[in-house]
Amino acid sequence: MKSTAVLRCLVATVTILLSCPGSAYSAQALRLATTTSTENSGLLNYLLPVFEKHSGMSVHVIAVGTGKALRIARAGDVDVVMVHARPAEQRFVTDGHGVDRREFMYNDFVIVGPGTDPAGVGKTDSVTEALHNIASSASRFVSRGDDSGTHKKELALWQMIDSRPAGDWYLESGMGMGKVLQMASELDAYTMTDRGTWLAYRGHLELALLLQGDPPLFNPYGIIAVNPARHPDVNYTGATVLIEWLASPEGQKMIAQYRVDGQSLFHPLLIPEE
Repeated sequence: MKSTAVLRCLVATVTILLSCPGSAYSAQALRLATTTSTENSGLLNYLLPVFEKHSGMSVHVIAVGTGKALRIARAGDVDVVMVHARPAEQRFVTDGHGVDRREFMYNDFVIVGPGTDPAGVGKTDSVTEALHNIASSASRFVSRGDDSGTHKKELALWQMIDSRPAGDWYLESGMGMGKVLQMASELDAYTMTDRGTWLAYRGHLELALLLQGDPPLFNPYGIIAVNPARHPDVNYTGATVLIEWLASPEGQKMIAQYRVDGQSLFHPLLIPEE
């Protein structure tokens, strides 16, 4: 009799929990692999507490470069991945590792460098002209060199001018964006950075913002659920809830409203921006 009473109590408790908003997802935390730019910029600290309240799930964030984030997701060690390298994302889905990919926001990159600007980047109107000037003058340039989304984007921009940068002037750091900015500052070098990380670090750097706003510097973000057919233990339901929330009017408006020093860092793709 006692065991039956205990069982009835447990069933009643579970029933109550499942009737609460978001509690259907709360039993299993959501593991998110994403890029350092979403964390360094403060965007995740702004978005995720609202999502956690909405869903009842806690979110565990692993912030790394895009290449590593996709490798972690490929191994099934996270439930959802948020990155910014469209060709790599599409391969990830085509190869069967991810499902339900959605592009939901974009940010932009900027070129920063020494205030003396020996390559004349600040006098150019386009990123291709800026990179041509840096390469032709052999001015120091610090690359992430780490297979991140930023690194992939940088290499794609060099390809636009048919250049494969090499030589003593081109430094591949293998480090994250914050470290690269510090390195560029110490070496009086140029680098490409996302705007959010630039704003977070600029007060501690001897660098100037020299080029911004050129369309090739725009940078879309995708979010992808890890394929449950490949990894049955992933929290696919939770991943779907996060994807739908970020694409919802609430999530999109929050992205549009996020600012640092009065500047918008990320822009929604699924609603008109005011």
